[in-house]
Amino acid sequence: MKKLFLLIFFFGITSSVFCQLKSHSFEEIDSLQRIQNRKIIVFIHTDWCQYCQRMKTTTFKNKEIIESLNSDFYFIDFNAEEKRDITFNNQLFQYKPSGNNVGVHELALQLGTINSQIVYPVLCVLNEENQIILQYSNYLNAKDFKFLLEKLKQ
Repeated sequence: MKKLFLLIFFFGITSSVFCQLKSHSFEEIDSLQRIQNRKIIVFIHTDWCQYCQRMKTTTFKNKEIIESLNSDFYFIDFNAEEKRDITFNNQLFQYKPSGNNVGVHELALQLGTINSQIVYPVLCVLNEENQIILQYSNYLNAKDFKFLLEKLKQ
């Protein structure tokens, strides 16, 4: 009985480790692209956005999505209200406060602005040269996101 418990416990830990979404930082992308060229998917969100949080707890927990993102893309989970300076594509981006404890990061604006506004959540897809090839500003369920990933692989 004890061996069976240990086997089930080990299998549970192992399978949960293999099903975790690997998120990279912007600073890692240049070195990763030198190893293997891939498209980059940036999920731009905030802590207060209900649709963003829903995507995190549903869409990004889907096993097929996790496997596809980990194997075919570089994924960046980016909080638009991040306060640290970020160097990406040889450019420095900073947090820009707009009031008391309110503001947005310049990089979120650069990647997530569509029609002169940013509406969360935003998916921004970059090609291997860090150029925007797709921006999508809306909640995506797992089925629709899988479809998008399949199209991006082509």
